[in-house]
Amino acid sequence: MLQKLICSATAIFIGFGLWKIGKHVVHQLASPLRNINGPKSTSWLFGNMLELLQSEELVLLDEWAQEYGQTLKFYGFLNAVCLFTMDLRALNHILTHSTEYQKPEPVRYGLSQILGKGVAFVVGAQHRQQRRIMNPAFGPGQIRDLTEVFLAKSIKLRDILMLESKDEEGNPKRIDISAWMSRVSLDVIGLAGFNYDINSLNASVKNNELHEAIEMMLSAGISASVLSILQIGIPPLRAIPTDRGRQIMFARNIMRRIGHEILRDAKAAVMTSRDDEKGIVEKRSVQGRDLLSLLVRANMATDVPDNQKLSDDDVLAQVHTFLVTGNDTVTTATTWALFALTQHPEAQVKLRKELLTIESETPSMDELSALPYLDGVIREALRVYTPVPSSLRIAMKDDVIPLDTPFTDKNGEVQTEIKIIKGDYIAIPILAINRSEALWGPDAKEFKPERWESPPENASNIPGIWGHLLTFLGGPRACIGYRFALIEMKALLFTLVRAFEFTLAVPAADIVKKVEVVQRPFVRSEPGSDSQMPLFIKPYRRA
Repeated sequence: MLQKLICSATAIFIGFGLWKIGKHVVHQLASPLRNINGPKSTSWLFGNMLELLQSEELVLLDEWAQEYGQTLKFYGFLNAVCLFTMDLRALNHILTHSTEYQKPEPVRYGLSQILGKGVAFVVGAQHRQQRRIMNPAFGPGQIRDLTEVFLAKSIKLRDILMLESKDEEGNPKRIDISAWMSRVSLDVIGLAGFNYDINSLNASVKNNELHEAIEMMLSAGISASVLSILQIGIPPLRAIPTDRGRQIMFARNIMRRIGHEILRDAKAAVMTSRDDEKGIVEKRSVQGRDLLSLLVRANMATDVPDNQKLSDDDVLAQVHTFLVTGNDTVTTATTWALFALTQHPEAQVKLRKELLTIESETPSMDELSALPYLDGVIREALRVYTPVPSSLRIAMKDDVIPLDTPFTDKNGEVQTEIKIIKGDYIAIPILAINRSEALWGPDAKEFKPERWESPPENASNIPGIWGHLLTFLGGPRACIGYRFALIEMKALLFTLVRAFEFTLAVPAADIVKKVEVVQRPFVRSEPGSDSQMPLFIKPYRRA
């Protein structure tokens, strides 16, 4: 009997696999994208993906664009043809029609393993509902109130680094600034997002479950075996247990349990602030400024319609999502900003001079936003060192994508639009757009904060939600927390650059970038070591 069951299961698995492969082959043969020029596939299984991921900063995309033009194709997993275009009109069409162009299921599955199933995972009506409910938590007024949290944690980090910057003999000590950026960012998102002090900066705090769980989750996110990669693209393989999967599940269970505790406390706080005379909870009943308080307020208020509420599971999903994304993106972006300042000491001096014009060490959000050179440094760091270099979409229906610039296809015919069919893949070239010489000039790959004093006119057409950049994407699925990230970065640089002089502890050529969802720094001469950005920091003494 058991043997028959095994044989039946095997037959079903093989049959499913053959059906999927046949469906895939038929689609590839029917796709109009086949007629677009591009590089040849180098692997029947991975297409061009391995060579692409092995190229630092995805520079291979730049080389392909120079050879084949700004609209081309390359091959992904199982040789799936993928559209790559730097045409701004085409990108605007794709980003603004987010229902028709969604993240592919394998990508959503892979991200959900690390980020959970919050607003970054859901699609369609569920995404619109979650986005509408959470938007107020990320508005200018809310971020203004959270600025003191950003600064308080930045100051705590400054004081710790003041002690850590020298060894016992008083000599400068090599410090991995990216590790400290991760710690402070975790503390910020914990307090500002959920009114929960993770206390990562306190080295004396041992066995902090939430901190350890998040570190475990991030570690699992950057360590993927061949099987775990195949599981993303081949759903039946997901049933096979892996060490990485067990690690993710263990961390997820801890985060969920603590999330329930945080949610329970937030609900209790709502009940203590209700209108006792009426015996009801109103939308104005909760005064908490963190994301969780706003979600709980919306969920428990009797004067809020049911269609504007989230289930407890949906609320917990947001906790998971923002603990991970809020940490990873800001950590990477701020680390690269400090690296850029070590490579451009004149910019570091100029920035410090501007920052020291503010007497207070706890400026308001408006005061931080009014510092033009700090703004230029942040913009330029997010442009040149874009944390997430690309994104992927899949067409949910047949469509015609408009173009600003026509291209010539493999048949020698000039095309003024791109025809696609349901199931075609489209790469969103975030980093390539942010560093395009056609948009930014011949010095596009150089770090020059001064360029923001008079940004190039061509860049104004980039369809991003902020700063004429594609860093936070655009359209309905643009990054909801971009204001949060920007002010947090400004608070960190404001506090640290006023206090320290930063220099790189290794030769610049020894720092390499590897794309692991985000662009992380590694030391080339230390293979096998974790992501790091080794710096020397020297306390700055005013003349």
